[in-house]
Amino acid sequence: MAKKDFYEVLGVAKNASDDEIKKAYRKLAMKWHPDRNPDSKEAEDKFKAAKEAYEVLSDPEKRAAYDRFGHAGVDPNAAGMGGGAGGPGFADAFGDIFGEIFGGARRGGGGPQVYRGADLKYAMDVTLEQAAHGFETEIRVPSWETCEICHGSGAKPGTSPSTCRTCGGAGAVRMQQGFFSVQQTCPTCHGTGQEITDPCKACDGVGRVRKNKTLQVKIPAGIDDGMRIRSAGNGEPGVNGGPPGDLFVEIHIKPHKIFQRDGDDLHCELTIPFTTAALGGDIQVPTLSGKAEITIPDGTQSGKTFRLRGKGIKGVRAGYPGDLYCHVQVETPVKLTDEQKDLLRQFEKSLGEGGHRHTPHSKSWTDRVKDFFS
Repeated sequence: MAKKDFYEVLGVAKNASDDEIKKAYRKLAMKWHPDRNPDSKEAEDKFKAAKEAYEVLSDPEKRAAYDRFGHAGVDPNAAGMGGGAGGPGFADAFGDIFGEIFGGARRGGGGPQVYRGADLKYAMDVTLEQAAHGFETEIRVPSWETCEICHGSGAKPGTSPSTCRTCGGAGAVRMQQGFFSVQQTCPTCHGTGQEITDPCKACDGVGRVRKNKTLQVKIPAGIDDGMRIRSAGNGEPGVNGGPPGDLFVEIHIKPHKIFQRDGDDLHCELTIPFTTAALGGDIQVPTLSGKAEITIPDGTQSGKTFRLRGKGIKGVRAGYPGDLYCHVQVETPVKLTDEQKDLLRQFEKSLGEGGHRHTPHSKSWTDRVKDFFS
């Protein structure tokens, strides 16, 4: 079966630039990589085809020969073709792609591995009021500073690091795995490109010492439980000149004595005496912005909910605040005196035979129970 045109395999024009060819290959390699498509013969074949096409088109001499003579102008048995390691261009691109698929450091030029610093997480407990209104505060987080003894070299004063004998200072080694080569961080120097035979005692050869630093953090109004605030560049520093990581402040809202939050809405339990429930009246309720008044109509039952519009929380992305829901619980009096009990008995007796008119829920319940047993 005739081979497919290499330009067609990568999906680029014949006058495509080296950068366009590289980008096209990276995209296909990410899509058809065998580790992303286990047990897929089709994916493996497409990955091999893209790899072979890139090997040729990324090499100026091979590309020129291919443009003139087609597949016949490229020796399929030459070193670097098929299952070989490939030329420098292929190695660089594949190393980058492999890093994107599996994570890890990215390599710049031919020098040591460059690592981005790790991200840090800081858990902050805040009150519901603080979350609703927002505030500014200071936090202390761990950080690193250059070791003053070795001035960051990691080597004992009077000595200096030497070039890594395993990777020759590149910070990475290349290994052959099946039909493709894999670039890995050097196991000896861990990507630094240098070996320290006599480490500094103050920093144990790291070149940095741990310190604490104080940061100003602004908590926006309306932030909710579990949300995170990103402080760029305040994580762990990078290695070999790599960028620092970020600090993420994760918000945890403490339980409140009165309110429970549900998104931008608030809920609370409103306990009222049975006399107020029966006769009605005005009751003051707390909100996050001060006191409010609710009119309780006569005959209010447990479970009744009153809604106070706009008395909830205005979320960080909301255009207006939520509502406050007050859920009524009618409280039955306890520890009554004999006189008070007699008064209640007189009240019950005064209801007479038609008392069910005043307790419709109780009457309905009694009727359902009678129907059940009959």
